[in-house]
Amino acid sequence: MSLNYEELDFKSTPLGDLMLRRRRMLQFKDLDIYEIKLGDDFLMTSLFHEAEVQLAKLALATVKKDDINVVVGGLGLGYTAVAALEDARVRSMLVVEYLKEIIDWHKNGLVPLGEKLIKDHRCSLLHGDFFAMSGDAIKGFGLESPPQKYDAILLDIDHTPTNVLHPTNTRFYSEMGLSELATHLSSGGVFGMWADGAPEKPFIDHLGKIFTNVEGHTIEFSNPITESTSRGTVYVAMKKA
Repeated sequence: MSLNYEELDFKSTPLGDLMLRRRRMLQFKDLDIYEIKLGDDFLMTSLFHEAEVQLAKLALATVKKDDINVVVGGLGLGYTAVAALEDARVRSMLVVEYLKEIIDWHKNGLVPLGEKLIKDHRCSLLHGDFFAMSGDAIKGFGLESPPQKYDAILLDIDHTPTNVLHPTNTRFYSEMGLSELATHLSSGGVFGMWADGAPEKPFIDHLGKIFTNVEGHTIEFSNPITESTSRGTVYVAMKKA
């Protein structure tokens, strides 16, 4: 492989062909850029990740507790999970990832943040379906019955509530799906979610029927690929008492 391009892994998955690649671009000199592709979709790049980091920071800042138990839906390159662990109040964090290959990348040192997550005793990586677990009133995100309650649930999987990676995910973004998610939060618990682009009012309206203190934060960041400013959204909502 060229020093400027290397395919680190390629697997066929139920969601499509999954690729992890590392490349360099002339304008960034010797900077290694890690990218995840699923089929024709770009899932993530290490070149910009401000919105993913802000997902953890904005959501956890809303939690008014000294000890926090967190669930993260979607591992990716690990930016949301690492940002959550920077909050010293986090006692435990469960990261649920549908694609086992992505977990293996972190365990095998193929991505830069993998070692940091694997070595932190507070962090557990679980191969599973976040959306199915969210809708499971018996087991939830673990093996307990009744399921454990969490102080924060952070989600970064689909592009937006209306642009999903698989059609079955759509149900989660309905009032029914969000109601099921809320049952896994403790009193005063917080749901945070990343999405591409600007906040979507219909989804904010859905959140408002289930949660309180709903906000759609617009995160602007420099996109060196397009040489312009891009936008992402971080939704934050608190469980109603």
